Amino acid sequence: MAGGERIRLFCALRLPDDVLDVLESWSERHLSDGRVVSRRNLHVTLAFLGSRPADEVPAVTSALGAAAVGAHDLRFAVRGYRETRSVGMVTFDDEGNRGRELAERLFDVLEGLGLYRREARPWLPHVTVLRFRERPRLSPPPPELGEFSPSDAAVYLSRLRSDGAQYEVLETVALGG
Repeated sequence: MAGGERIRLFCALRLPDDVLDVLESWSERHLSDGRVVSRRNLHVTLAFLGSRPADEVPAVTSALGAAAVGAHDLRFAVRGYRETRSVGMVTFDDEGNRGRELAERLFDVLEGLGLYRREARPWLPHVTVLRFRERPRLSPPPPELGEFSPSDAAVYLSRLRSDGAQYEVLETVALGG
């Protein structure tokens, strides 16, 4: 990527393989009437930055790393399945609000650098599992994930394609420093 090239970026929590296994199997059994999100695209978004100059990736990575230093013992558990006008998602309870605190620290650092504008709605821990044009109004049983912790956090590149977005991990950072 050239420094002046514009790319779509976001920061997200990566999910452990056993969580991905369950979500993938659950999606195959319970989701229809749309485009199921592939295993490689499953994540919990912290901050979507949108179109940014490629030469900002190091600053975004540094911001994510700084925010992640204080991220200790993040734990999530399934709350349920929910649909918006264009996506189906599995939502999570965030034990002790530690995920929200990480997201807020990231927002603060990114805003301080002029790289991000905080959304009006509060951060919601979730993973998008289905995309659709017409809301299918599904009500599947929740996936049986138990309590889990993210494996790490990453800066992602999002490439829009005719068959859906493709995500590529550009950099990862450890949680907890």
